[in-house]
Amino acid sequence: MTDAPAELVHLDVADGVATITLDSPHNRNALSRQLVTELVDRLTRADEDDSVRVVQLRSSGRVFCSGADLSEASTVPMHEGARAIVAVQRQIVALTKPVVTVVEGAARAGGIGIVAASDVVVVAEDATFALTEVKLGLTPAVISLTVFPRLTPRGLAWTALGGEVFSGTEARDYGLATFAVPAAELQATVDDVVAKIATGAAQGLRETKKLVGAELLERIDAKGEELVELSARLFGSDEAREAMTAFLNRKKG
Repeated sequence: MTDAPAELVHLDVADGVATITLDSPHNRNALSRQLVTELVDRLTRADEDDSVRVVQLRSSGRVFCSGADLSEASTVPMHEGARAIVAVQRQIVALTKPVVTVVEGAARAGGIGIVAASDVVVVAEDATFALTEVKLGLTPAVISLTVFPRLTPRGLAWTALGGEVFSGTEARDYGLATFAVPAAELQATVDDVVAKIATGAAQGLRETKKLVGAELLERIDAKGEELVELSARLFGSDEAREAMTAFLNRKKG
C-alpha cells in the first residue's frame, strides 16, 4: 500500500479570511495535475464557507508559481493542461468571494495568469515576473485571457514581446499588481488590505465582485477554447519542442 501524496495546497480559515497556500517547493509551485486539483478544491471550499468574506492566495516560499509543470508534458495531454489553467483562472474570476493574491518572489507563465485573475494583488517591489513564452516559440495563449486585459497597452507589448523579467514595482505600473511595497512591509500591507475587504457585507462583496469580473468572465468563456487550441498547437510544434529542450538542458547544466 502506497502512502497518499503530500498535500500541496493548504486551506486555513480564521476571522472571515480563507488563506490558501501553495506549498510545492520541489517544483517551484508548478501547475502540476495534483496542485491544480487541490487548488480548485480549496477555492471551492472557501467559496462555499459562509464564514469566509475574503480569500488570500499565497505561497509557502518566495516562489509563487513557476507556471506549467513541464515535467508532466509527456504524460498530460496538451489540451488538458491548457484547459486546467483556463479553468483555474475562470474559477478565481467567478468566485463569489474577493481574492487577494500575494507575490513575494517569482511568478511566471500560468502563475501570472492566476495573479491576473485575482481581484487585488499585493507584491514585493523586488518580486519578479516574466512572460517568457516568446523565447520558447510559444505565446502566453491561455493566460492572455486575464493578463492582457489587466496590463496597460504599452506594458503588455513590452512584457509579452520582450519576454524579459520585470519587477513588482513595474508589475504595479503596468497594471498587473494593485500594490507594490518593500518586502519587509509585505505582510503588514496584506493584512491591512484583507482586513479592509473583510469588513464588507457578504451580499455587497458578492454582487460587487460579480460586476467587477463580468467582462473578464465573458472573455474567458468566449475565447477560452480557441486559446487552448492555439496553446496546444504551438506546444506541439517542432520549433517549440527544440526551444523547450534547449531551455531544460540549460537549467540542468
